Order: sequence, then C-alpha cells, then structure tokens
Amino acid sequence: MSAKPARRKLGLWMATALVVGNMIGSGVFLLPSSLAEYGPISLIAWGFTAAGAILLALVFARLSRAYPRTGGPYAYARRAFGDFVGFQTAWGYWIAVWAGNAAIAVAFVGYLAHFWPSLGEDKVLAAAVGVATIWLLTAVNAYGVREGGAIQVLTTVIKLVPLLMIAVGGLFFVESGNFGEFNASGDSAFGAVSAAAALTLWSFIGLESATVPAEDVDEPEKNIPRATVAGTAVTALIYILGTVAVLGLVPAAALATSTAPFADAADAAFGGWAADLVAAGAAISAFGALNGWILLQGQIPFAAARDGLFPRVFARTGRGGTPVIGLVISSVLVTGLMLMNYNAGLVDQFTFIILLATLTTVIPYAYASLAELVLLATDRVAFSGRRLARDAVIALLAFGYTVWAIAGAGYEVVYKGTLLIFAGMPIYAWLKYREHRVQEEEAEAEIEVAVEEAEEYGPPPAEPGPSGKPGPSEPPVHAA
Repeated sequence: MSAKPARRKLGLWMATALVVGNMIGSGVFLLPSSLAEYGPISLIAWGFTAAGAILLALVFARLSRAYPRTGGPYAYARRAFGDFVGFQTAWGYWIAVWAGNAAIAVAFVGYLAHFWPSLGEDKVLAAAVGVATIWLLTAVNAYGVREGGAIQVLTTVIKLVPLLMIAVGGLFFVESGNFGEFNASGDSAFGAVSAAAALTLWSFIGLESATVPAEDVDEPEKNIPRATVAGTAVTALIYILGTVAVLGLVPAAALATSTAPFADAADAAFGGWAADLVAAGAAISAFGALNGWILLQGQIPFAAARDGLFPRVFARTGRGGTPVIGLVISSVLVTGLMLMNYNAGLVDQFTFIILLATLTTVIPYAYASLAELVLLATDRVAFSGRRLARDAVIALLAFGYTVWAIAGAGYEVVYKGTLLIFAGMPIYAWLKYREHRVQEEEAEAEIEVAVEEAEEYGPPPAEPGPSGKPGPSEPPVHAA
C-alpha cells in the first residue's frame, strides 16, 4: 500500500499573495461609488479601517507565530475560550467565507458584463457563468493547495497593474473641483466616518488568510506573520491612494451612480483603452479573490471537524491532503445562495450578501483579539518577555476596533448576522450530545469487558498489605 504523497506547501510569496489577493477582490472596485454619498470624509474612514486592519494583522501574526495550526481565528478562540466559542467562531467564519464567495462570484460576472453585455441582461446566463466559475475553482483547489496558490500569485500580480495605474498614475490627473463637499452625508462627522468605515471594512476581510491553512505554509512561524502584516500594509496603501484618485477624477454626482468607478476614473485620466484595461483587471481581481476564498472555505470546517466541533464528514481529505468534502459542501451552499437570488440585479445581490458576510467575519475577529488577551495572561510558554504589555495594548485596541465596526454596520445587519451565528447552536448541541453518547458507550464497553474477564478468570488477587500479609479480601494461608 503506497503512502500518501507529501503536501506541497505555500512559501512566503504565495502566502503574501493569498493575503493581498483575498483582500483586493471585488470590493475595492465598487466601493468608491458607495462612498460617494459621504464625500472626501470617507478617506478618514479608510484611515481608521486601515489602522484597525493593521492592528488585527498584528494580532493574527502574533497568534500564528505562537500556534501555527490550521484553523486561524477558530483555532485561537477555541484554545482561549473552549469548545463553545470555538464552534461559534468556526461557524460564523465559515458562513462569511461561503456567503462572501457568492458575492465575489456575482461581482466577477458583473465585471465580465463590461465585455459581454448580455450578462447584465440575461439573469439565467449570469447565474450559469457564476456557478460554472465556482465549480472550476473548486476543482482546482480540490486537486491541491499549491495549485490554488500558484493561481493566486498570478492573479495577484495581474490585478495590481490596473490598480496601481489609478492609485499612482491617476493622481497626476486629479482635479480638486471633483472632490465636492467634504462631508456630503448630512450626518455628523463621527456618524459619517462610522458608517463609511463599516463599508470599507469589507475590503480588508481576508487579512487573516495566511493563518487559516497554517499547516500548508512552509515555515509558518516566520512566513505567516510576515505575509499577514506586509500584505495588509500594502493593500491599505493601494486602497487609500486609489480612492483619492477616483474621488479626484470622477465628479461626485457621476461617481454616486457609477457601476464601474475605477474604470470611469481610468477613462477620465487615460482614455477608453484604460477603462477596458481596468475592467479586465477588476474581473481578474474578482477571479483571484474567489480562488483564494474557495481555498479557505474547506479549511475552517476541516479544522473544527478534526476537533469534533463540526460534522466528521468535513474532516475527510483527498490524495493531496486537501479537505475535498468541505470544499464541495461549501460550494454547494454558494451555488444555492446564488440561485436563490439570481432574480435580483447584480448590484442588489452583491450588497445584500456582503453586509452579512462582513459582520459574520468581524465577530471571529473580535474573538481572536480577546483570545490573545487571555492567552497572554495564561500561556507563559508561548508568550513571555518584555513585549507582553505592548501585545496586550495592541490586542485591546484591535478588539475595540471590532466593536466599533460591528456598531457601524447598523441594527438590521447586526440583527440578521446574530441570527445566523446562533442558527448553528442546534448543530453544536447535537455534536456534544453525540460526543457524550460515544463516551458513555465506551465506558459501558469497558465495564462489560471487565465483567467478562472477572467471570472467566475470577476476581484478581488482592494486593499484599504494607507488612507483606494478604489484604483483607484474601483468605489467610494456613500451614498443613
């Protein structure tokens, strides 16, 4: 019987590409239009979100160095708080991943519609293309994690070209008159920044990507922290520069109704050829992000199932060590979500899905931040030295940011997201009941074996007492 082939792992560049590629997905190409109603004050929101994202990246970098184990936020929350919070984290994060994949697939189809207009008119065709893309990338990632990582490096490099063209080159064509009123929302400055920050957070979802497949990363103690922090910092810089350029290239009124703000900015700065290039880059960006998130959608339930906190079927792996069953089940759910909403317009689908996906991701982020605080105080083996106070402050600030982000999402989204999180409680109860039954059956089996042995061989001889004489249950031996 031949042994399974050794896993081919992700190096530093692939892990960094996974972080950057998962963050720079569909959101950045649509967000300037959503932020137009707030005006240039949204740049402050970008700054706060970038700072919060880097704080979270530092938390994940520290935790991944201490515990380089597959599962990311789930693994850290379970270690600090136990099974219940671990399950909540895995459940919420898993929902966020496959629901977000549906949103990214919808956005990918929307970008393709720039070149294939019938996709924007024929909803059945649009749904078919989106579903086909989901299953193509599912097959690639089921074959092996390194194959998915290779696609991630390629698409990340390609997608950065049009983004950098706007974020750097577009700045030379900015017109100050296009920026409009600083706070166009009509709300207070704090209210406008909070609401805009809730939108910008979607573009940073994925900063923890390298921590999830930790056991598939080469030298995880070194490469995961580097990939996480570097990837988040680079992405934040691109986002802020790109938003400044778009706000300064497209008039505020036109930006608010644009379905392709980066393409419109490219058209204003360089002409029609640049708009086509940016639209192609947006499609490639969404494709690359979808590939990266599909890679992750099987890893979280795999890690939880291995610990007995998800149905066992999610722990099954293929020849390359990838959690094939988890990938397939997740993609079935993505497909179902897309088909249930295919009658809605592409933008409506995208908006509906990302709001819930963002919230169900931020809750695991909050648990991870609290987990570091707890582990800093309790695990002196993994955490020690002069940096304890600094790490505690960073974790506390990161947790504060997640609370602010949850509040900024609005009551309706928080309500629906909380319902989704608690919808998994019956599954947790069933898993715990099954675990208890298994333990009872094992105990009963041990008792039965002991009884059978006693009946066959008689009671075991009593141990001699301290004086070497027979114990109380052993009859005395008399000389003949």
